[in-house]
Amino acid sequence: MSSLRRRLFLILLTATGLIWLSAVAWIGLVSRSELEHVLDTRLQEAARMVHSLVMAGDGAAAAFPETEPALAGSYERQLSCQVWSFDGRLIARSSGAPASEMASDREGFADREVNGETWRVYTIVDAQKGIRVVVGDRVGLRDRLVLDLIAGLAVPAVLVLPLLGLLIWWSLGQGLRPLRRVAADIAARDGEDMRPVTPEGAPSEIRPLIGALDGLFAKVEAARRHERDITAFAAHELRTPLAGLKTQAQVALAAPDDGTRQQALKQILLSVDRTSRLVRQLLALARLDSGSPGRIEEVRIGDALREVVDAMPHRSDVAVDIDPALDDALRALDREALQLLLRNLHENAVQHAREGGRVRWSLAGDGRSLIVEDDGPGIADDEMELVRQRFYRGKGARVSAGTGLGLSISDQSAARLGAKLHLGNRADARGLRVEIRFPPGPPGHG
Repeated sequence: MSSLRRRLFLILLTATGLIWLSAVAWIGLVSRSELEHVLDTRLQEAARMVHSLVMAGDGAAAAFPETEPALAGSYERQLSCQVWSFDGRLIARSSGAPASEMASDREGFADREVNGETWRVYTIVDAQKGIRVVVGDRVGLRDRLVLDLIAGLAVPAVLVLPLLGLLIWWSLGQGLRPLRRVAADIAARDGEDMRPVTPEGAPSEIRPLIGALDGLFAKVEAARRHERDITAFAAHELRTPLAGLKTQAQVALAAPDDGTRQQALKQILLSVDRTSRLVRQLLALARLDSGSPGRIEEVRIGDALREVVDAMPHRSDVAVDIDPALDDALRALDREALQLLLRNLHENAVQHAREGGRVRWSLAGDGRSLIVEDDGPGIADDEMELVRQRFYRGKGARVSAGTGLGLSISDQSAARLGAKLHLGNRADARGLRVEIRFPPGPPGHG
């Protein structure tokens, strides 16, 4: 399992090491350039000093004293001096200077190969006395000085790096402590505890995570509360038809004549229909709540509506009119969600229609809206939005078999299709008018 602390530790330690190495390399380059400049300046000053001594003496050889032998590690003792005549004679040299000629033909700085070693020399040409004064040092010595400087920077880095690693590891542990507190808080809870996670002093970096967890807990609690409501409602609603079934079955068994028995059997059928409708609506509600998308396909609205109407048991005293224009209306949408919407709206309209009434399905003039109208009692204006809620039954409803789920399921199905459900009473104040307004893009015509 990947560890956030270990990952951050490696990133920080690697970044710190790279920065330190980059700094050492940069300091080395800059120091070498500065060191070259300083040492060249010292060569130039030393050459001028030797030349001034030669100019002040009676003779070139007598004016140049012997120097002490060079000591290892002392740059001052590593400077070597030579004085050459124009005819190629070595007039004088320091004890550490090579016997081979270091002087160049021209005055100034030059790199010379002497006895297999590279020397950096500065030459002064004195035409009046016919001599060349040369002061130089080994390039290898300069390289050693730069390496000593870099080592002086790198060695402490190597020694301090483990200590720095321990400090980074401890600091990460302290920084990640709020996460451990949140994890411990959640781990200590039972399955019923959905309180928000609110650790004190939580840093801003983990607040989005805590907010997401609180949002998840709220959604889980809402889903559980919804399931409890549905379970309680289903238990309550099923108890009534089941009790009615038992009562009517007892009446049918004890009926003294066929008329009473037939009436009891009809009531049993009504109770079975009501129970079947409730179970079907609860299953539809569960599918909608699951949020699983359906398959999009080209659907002819008229055909889908007729399938729904033909599959449903309907009242013999209620007529159903379907506008022929719906047979040519085509839309690409979720067929299952459309049929669920049409079934619940049609069932609601048929059940609330008056005796000898009529349910009408039509297409609006703009081709974007599907309209269903009944001639039932309608809905009071103050209840027009309440009827969209689950388990709410309008006070003016005349049908006792309603479950209060039909319009709620219709509303959710319309939302799945990207449509809007508009409820209103008919202009003549007789019955309900429901308009399904589809999104832009009118149906095609075949």
